Amino acid sequence: MTAIERAHVLDNPVWAAATGAHTHLVEVNGQAARYHPDVTPLAALRCDPDERAWADLTAIAASGDVVGLAGVTATPPPHWEIVDTVPGVQLAGTSLRASTDPEAVRLSPADVPEMLDLAARTGIGLFGARAIELGTHLGIRRDGRLVAMAGERVRPPGWTEISAVCTDAAHRGQGLATRLIRAVAAGIHARGETVYLHAAASNTAAIRLYEAIGFTPRRTTTFRLVRTR
Repeated sequence: MTAIERAHVLDNPVWAAATGAHTHLVEVNGQAARYHPDVTPLAALRCDPDERAWADLTAIAASGDVVGLAGVTATPPPHWEIVDTVPGVQLAGTSLRASTDPEAVRLSPADVPEMLDLAARTGIGLFGARAIELGTHLGIRRDGRLVAMAGERVRPPGWTEISAVCTDAAHRGQGLATRLIRAVAAGIHARGETVYLHAAASNTAAIRLYEAIGFTPRRTTTFRLVRTR
């Protein structure tokens, strides 16, 4: 059995992280869990939820809050509105070559305004003001300006997700994203964990890049943004 075939924890990684490495960043209520909204809007339902799960999520989501769910295809109850649904792909970096990068610098809370600006300009979404608390984020600067970054996000046991991968439009085509992915992965591998990530199924260029550098598609999934009424 391969590492990917054993990786059932990735079927519901937010729930696994919420009850593991990220308990200090997540509120759990019965069959539902959600990150603090300033960290990320990601939330989860238990792997085998029953009819009470949505009520549990409602109890920890204020009216009007938008939360992001992965792999939850069940129709939400009437007091929840589906804002957006995006088909996605989950990839495991079981063949990724990790390596440190002399130009990659570790970003700190002082860099958050620049990180938020870069995230907004590149449209990566789901990046909160406290996202840096999820784990290591690395960046590359040009003339003192942050032009590319990548970081850690959801951490189920044995795995860490790479996310917030973005490059300023004026600096694309230079391999900065690949370098940062490898550099972030180096720290993850040093902890004895394996890298994974997600991409929108429509983002075929990004998926081709990930496959070229050692990621293997593991499963398709659905990202859904929902909002309480």
